[in-house]
Amino acid sequence: MQNLKQSLRAFGQNFMRTLKMSRAEFTKKLVYTATFVAFGILFPMVFHSLGPTAGRIILPMHIPVLLCGIICGWPFGIACGLLSAGLSHLFTQMPPMAMLPSMLCELTIYGGVSGLLFHFVRTKNTVLDLYIVLISSMLLGRAAYGVLNALIFNVGAYSFSIWVTAAFVTSLPGIIIQILLIPSLVLTFEKLKLIPVRYAPEKEEPPKEAVPISS
Repeated sequence: MQNLKQSLRAFGQNFMRTLKMSRAEFTKKLVYTATFVAFGILFPMVFHSLGPTAGRIILPMHIPVLLCGIICGWPFGIACGLLSAGLSHLFTQMPPMAMLPSMLCELTIYGGVSGLLFHFVRTKNTVLDLYIVLISSMLLGRAAYGVLNALIFNVGAYSFSIWVTAAFVTSLPGIIIQILLIPSLVLTFEKLKLIPVRYAPEKEEPPKEAVPISS
């Protein structure tokens, strides 16, 4: 047990060193990630109570995973995607076992890609950054979901029309909710100082005093 604790402590220290963050920042992001995972379990329970197809329409698990990647970074986003789907299945059997492998991959890609893109995409406009990251992550996640189902998880029983229907038609309300809600939440977190401000406001230079011309 002591060796296990030492190994975990060493892993955490190396992980923080790799990400160049302090222990306090690491702990803060860990708490945020755990919170997002909890919402990733809770939201599907709430929406599935509205009907058996509500989860496929609203996509409640996607929101906390995308938020975690954007706010905490790609390693935490990946962890959030894996834990949200895995623990949700363990506790509530949602997603069902037939959908679990593809959803684990899809959510992991959402969390990882959103975190990576938000780190590198810098247009000097937070809202524009968020929409570029969000739409790119959603497209890549859905593309991976379709490819994995066609080649691995549902070989012979998956088609392009099934993918388009599931990824874009049935889930259109959820896509709209994500596009409207996630940027608003990130900006709200910034205003509440729960996360660092992405771009510091430019300081206005004081007007230069006119130099009197001596006669």
